[in-house]
Amino acid sequence: MVNDPNMKKPHAVVIPYPLQGHVIPTVHLATKLAARGFAVTFVNTESIHHHTILSHQNTHNNNGNDNDNNDNHDDDIFAGARASGLDIRYEVVSDGLPVSFDRSLHHDQFMQAVLHVLSAHVEELLRRIVADADPPVTCLVADTFFVWPSAIAKKLGIPYVSFWTEPAIIFTLYYHMDLLINNGHFSSKEKNRTDTIKYIPGVASIEPTELMSYLQESDTSSVVHQIIFKAFEDAKGADFVLSNTVYELEPDTISALQIEKHFYAIGPIFPPGFTHSPIATSLWAESDCSYWLAAQPPRSVLYISFGSYAHVSKRDLHEIARGLLASKVRFIWVLRPDIVSSDEPDPLPGGFLEESKGRGMVVQWCSQKEVLSHPSIGGFLTHCGWNSILESIWCGVPMLCFPLLTDQFTNRKLLVKDWRIGIGIGELNSVSKEVVSKRIEELVRGKEGEEIREEVKKVKIVLESAISPNGSSTKNFDQFVSDLMNYGRKMDGDHQVNNGGHVMS
Repeated sequence: MVNDPNMKKPHAVVIPYPLQGHVIPTVHLATKLAARGFAVTFVNTESIHHHTILSHQNTHNNNGNDNDNNDNHDDDIFAGARASGLDIRYEVVSDGLPVSFDRSLHHDQFMQAVLHVLSAHVEELLRRIVADADPPVTCLVADTFFVWPSAIAKKLGIPYVSFWTEPAIIFTLYYHMDLLINNGHFSSKEKNRTDTIKYIPGVASIEPTELMSYLQESDTSSVVHQIIFKAFEDAKGADFVLSNTVYELEPDTISALQIEKHFYAIGPIFPPGFTHSPIATSLWAESDCSYWLAAQPPRSVLYISFGSYAHVSKRDLHEIARGLLASKVRFIWVLRPDIVSSDEPDPLPGGFLEESKGRGMVVQWCSQKEVLSHPSIGGFLTHCGWNSILESIWCGVPMLCFPLLTDQFTNRKLLVKDWRIGIGIGELNSVSKEVVSKRIEELVRGKEGEEIREEVKKVKIVLESAISPNGSSTKNFDQFVSDLMNYGRKMDGDHQVNNGGHVMS
């Protein structure tokens, strides 16, 4: 807790990037700050808020939980947290598009709005909050992928805390894009080089095919590239960087970053109790899989999910589905409605549901943490999103890796090559049912799966130790709070000196 009686209660304005995989850890960070004695104002976009409320209501209606204590979410997803004593206020802001706009189907238009329009709405809201807030705003905590936080924070005279929701290796590769460009491994006028990259500080070596997807592309004129370039230029102005990773998992990378930035590894950021949070964060209604899972033998079920954002081609989806059928392994498969496209409501191959009846369950969405923590789960076929990886490790579940987009290719390198807790199943547009079937059987029933499961147990201990009372992430979070408070006092002092005419020449 922040207990100094002479210190004003700190107040953080926290803004997540408006995508499911970013909102979840940011909500958990907000509750972590509030539990530490901060007042927190959490800012969602109107679209995220609308879909969260709608999915929460549908989840409880579908599962017959009409009397659940957490149904008080009509206008404020933090109502339950506030009832437990946490000082979390809630605001929503327009991202510049109507709530009804299909952001999945029109991705580039959505990203254009996030790049060009959202900042004006955020700045207007922040000016009001900073002017009226009690206690006064101490800092802005915003996702690193925004292009405006450093500039707005400077205008408002408050520190900017950049929140990085992915591994440190991804941050440092983006942070050092200039080195990749200068060495011809990215944005080359000719074809990008294919030799091993060995010059990024804190990264011993990485193959070009292991870079994030956006750093493998030759055309860098897309809206996403514009966002990445501008966001990491802005990130250089961040006063602090918090990262949802663990020092012991990436010691060399983090140590190198700390030479350049106030970089704090404070992960994994989970809700207390891990499986259940009093705050609604899902954008889709969740199915209750517990009854089906309870009827399955221990470690016999493969859980499959490709996350909340990236899309799978119909071709690859069909190969994976046919490989799954051939493996004869039990499964729960999360297929969100837009997994291929909003225009493709029935992406599975014909006859799949009939052929798998009795040994499989296909749902649009579920509580991933609750499923992964069930003893019947024997493996996780994942897109290698960072939230999914941390949750799988925490539950001791080995992984099959099929990255689709952005950081997921680099995350696969960490899982398969560095930590040896995952198996690759193939590449985009070339994955085959034969390899998928073989890898599933190896993971769930084979010797390699047992070996990987033992490695996952070791990494799980690293995560548990990091957030223990004397763990590295706990100490790093304590250090961040202390550094932030000292920085705030210094800014207040500088402001008083400058306004008081006592500047030393």
